[in-house]
Amino acid sequence: MGDDTADPATDTFVAHRNLLFTVAYEMLGSAADAEDVLQETWLRWIDVDLAQVRDRRAYLVRITTRQALNRLRTMTRRKEAYIGPWLPEPLLTASDVAQDAELAESVSMALMLVLETLSPTERAVFVLREAFDVGYEEIAAAVDKSPAAVRQIAHRARKHVDARRPREVVSPRETRAVLESFRRALDTGDLQGLLDVLAPEVVLLSDGGGVKQAARRPVVGADKVARFVIGGAGRIDATLTGELALVNGHPALLVRLDGENDGVMAVRVEDARITGIYYVRNPEKLTRVASETPLTLH
Repeated sequence: MGDDTADPATDTFVAHRNLLFTVAYEMLGSAADAEDVLQETWLRWIDVDLAQVRDRRAYLVRITTRQALNRLRTMTRRKEAYIGPWLPEPLLTASDVAQDAELAESVSMALMLVLETLSPTERAVFVLREAFDVGYEEIAAAVDKSPAAVRQIAHRARKHVDARRPREVVSPRETRAVLESFRRALDTGDLQGLLDVLAPEVVLLSDGGGVKQAARRPVVGADKVARFVIGGAGRIDATLTGELALVNGHPALLVRLDGENDGVMAVRVEDARITGIYYVRNPEKLTRVASETPLTLH
């Protein structure tokens, strides 16, 4: 931002920066793009006459939402050309995020993938309303719709998400216990141990971005997923290890090969079994995880 001299515009922006980042990240699923949106928001914010702004937080959220919407529409074209499944960029998160069940659920990999199925405007409305409890009038100003239209969009988006989100909210302790069993089975190559922790209908999505080896299509079913995981590990002439960490507010595994970061494996747990595995191996999406600086979202 250049000048370090404190001024009202800078102070306000810094005070709300975490909030703005989280809004952009939940809309985009990409921390790198969220940072770009924040830069664009800042450049517009410094030109604003603060004397004319009644609610600075709302005004900043409005700018951020509009910039994120513009970027989301261009990202849609990028994703159409993406090699294999596209997964959100994982973020290491601080432990206090996990204590906030509502926030942790709103940034979970499972829910972020559900948000991918919404239109850009539906996603913006859902994020602002459900995750941040922004009023309909404010959302209407941010997405250039009438408050009545925003209410309809919010209802439609909520119904769409509710039909696809996990049926139950699982505690971090339960997720951690399931992940520990998964990690032990992976470390020992125990096929039956993996089958015991995987739900029959489990789905594995792996994102290599065309750079790292990954399944081009979803792997479906406990037997196929277990054999894919163990087979993939067995083909690698290196020591594969998993380390528990908080990723997007939930326990996950940081996967390492000979001590080097290889990817992040997040899971969706229901009824004490894994129903979804999200394995991000694309190096471009692992830079923040590699820095090992947990993020406290909004």
